[in-house]
Amino acid sequence: MDDRILTAISAETFVQGTIRTHGSIRIDGKVEGNVYDAKNVVIGEAGQVQGDIVAEAVVIGGKVMGNIQSVKLVQILAHGAVMGDIRTKSLHIEDGAVFEGTCTMSKQDGSEAESGKPQEKKNRLVTSLPK
Repeated sequence: MDDRILTAISAETFVQGTIRTHGSIRIDGKVEGNVYDAKNVVIGEAGQVQGDIVAEAVVIGGKVMGNIQSVKLVQILAHGAVMGDIRTKSLHIEDGAVFEGTCTMSKQDGSEAESGKPQEKKNRLVTSLPK
């Protein structure tokens, strides 16, 4: 499948409600609501999401106030901030990023909750790394 950004919410845009997309989305504006079923979600430095995100991969350069579930990767960039719980296979946090919440990392594809088997590692992490 194509990894290009198919949907963009610009810096001057405010969206209220649920977004469902099977493609990739970049958010530079403000979203109050959940983002579901996305391939890749990129939150730009000016972007804000107040709601949950469910996607294959999530990259945060802005601010997310909500829970994130990703089967592959969550990456919080240096200017990014996440206030909420993360469930993912892989978590990358750059210096300067802020993460306040619980992280559950699966050993496989992020579907350990469905299998009912304890294949996870939970960490409570509150961090603000120096720039």
